[in-house]
Amino acid sequence: MPTRLIAPRPDLIAGQSILRALPVAQCRSIGPFVFFDHMLPTTYPPGSGLDIQQHPHIGLSTLTYLFDGELLHKDSLGSEQIVRPGDVSWMTAGAGVAHVERTPAALQASGSRLHGLQVWLALPRSLETCAPTYSHHAANSLPLSEQLGVRIHLIAGQGFCLESPVPVHSPCLYADLRLEAGATLPLPAEHQERALYLIDGEARLDDLALPPHSLAILEPGESPLLSACGSCHAVIIGGAPLDGPRRMNWNFVASDSALIERARQRWAEGDWPRVPGETQRIELPD
Repeated sequence: MPTRLIAPRPDLIAGQSILRALPVAQCRSIGPFVFFDHMLPTTYPPGSGLDIQQHPHIGLSTLTYLFDGELLHKDSLGSEQIVRPGDVSWMTAGAGVAHVERTPAALQASGSRLHGLQVWLALPRSLETCAPTYSHHAANSLPLSEQLGVRIHLIAGQGFCLESPVPVHSPCLYADLRLEAGATLPLPAEHQERALYLIDGEARLDDLALPPHSLAILEPGESPLLSACGSCHAVIIGGAPLDGPRRMNWNFVASDSALIERARQRWAEGDWPRVPGETQRIELPD
């Protein structure tokens, strides 16, 4: 049984409605996962789309995973990549990176839909100031298991006898779960900390009914049974506890507040790598 259910808080990012399940007062992290945003299904009419101007990160890896729509990722490393449903967009910020996320120009012209998730994973303390990197992993490169009405796509890490090619920096689990009505899936205790997020549909964990858009924190060592009352869609995240507490300020994550203050000062002064071809940026909040 989960120890508790967390209701994410709603927010609006550049016009995109989101639900933020991490961090919250009741739970600051699940394994290395320190941030979990559900980009709710949104229809953009012709002439519009998501447009998040260049902004900085340190001390973390970002992972974007879409169910619907497309995003253009550009970063200060020179990467430029269209991200489609089922792909993994994986950026490790380390000592510092800037990036842009927006609806591609063709879809801005025609109109589009967007639905997906973005998570942040805190880097181990030994890698917090590593060199930044970016990699893209097409949907067909991710391991897939299908049996008895259960479909598992392993997004990152290890679990369910699968291993993702995404180059994570600490042991973790991130899987996309789709169950047909009546199907069941034991959630093995492969990682010390785990949480299940119900994206849509009807499901139970053992005898507990899961509200849609809820984050269920699982007890360490237990293997609850996920049961689909109707068809359901969920993701599970997990991993070993962080190697010490993390501070979060705006887009910065670090074990040492001095790293965050230095990053804030650098961004405010314009002393930061720039995304090629981009002139606009998000200014440092007060």
